[in-house]
Amino acid sequence: MHHHGYLWTGPKERFDNEALRRSPHPEPPPAGSRPELIQRYREVAAEFPTSDLPPLETAYWLIKPTSSIHGTWGETKEAVAWLGERLAEYTHRVASETDRDTTRLALLVNSAAERLEAGADVSLGFYLERPSYLSLALVTCSPNRSKPGLVCPLP
Repeated sequence: MHHHGYLWTGPKERFDNEALRRSPHPEPPPAGSRPELIQRYREVAAEFPTSDLPPLETAYWLIKPTSSIHGTWGETKEAVAWLGERLAEYTHRVASETDRDTTRLALLVNSAAERLEAGADVSLGFYLERPSYLSLALVTCSPNRSKPGLVCPLP
């Protein structure tokens, strides 16, 4: 088991477009469906895996481009250290004073370690100034507990 780290920052409006962050249904629309429904399914099926937007379900980071991976670690403590470093890097840009509280951030990092040790994924998000959004994720791989059918994106 190992962990991949993902980081995304961008405009809040883009992040809020959930249709682009939702994985396509596993089955295409049935034959005879409205053409616009079939076309939309094809668009989503083609765009979702290549989009850099954070998926609604954290495990689906594993099907995103490998260029989205910001690090891979065999040890939980290394993955959590990366998470803590990213939180420290972005803290000054976080919009909410509560979300900048160092005690709260330390608790988030400790909680992340516990979840990774249990084989779960970690996903954190913060609104930044301008308004922008920061998404951080640590995804457990080989296998992923919530989506065991997803293969590791790295050889």
